[in-house]
Amino acid sequence: MPKLKKNGRKSSFDRDKLAKSIYIALKKRPLDTETVEKFISRITRSLEELGQNEIASNTIGTMVMEGLKELDPVAYVRFASVYRNFREEQDFVQFVDKLDVYKKR
Repeated sequence: MPKLKKNGRKSSFDRDKLAKSIYIALKKRPLDTETVEKFISRITRSLEELGQNEIASNTIGTMVMEGLKELDPVAYVRFASVYRNFREEQDFVQFVDKLDVYKKR
């Protein structure tokens, strides 16, 4: 399935690239490989179920962020900091301030 990047270029969806970015966000977090692989498969399956010829990269990023928010709040912030490409420190601080990581605890 082709992926439409933010700059308008097209590329093939790469599950390995998706997995790599998720594993980077989850580095040194207390999650086993099986849980992470199930999460990656769930994202991949959800993208396939959209049935679209092209998937915008921001659709993929949003799905990953939403999933990581539930799976591991630290990984969520790590992924968001790269995905959202914060320009200023205050942008990142505002993002983190909006988080309610203690809601589930």
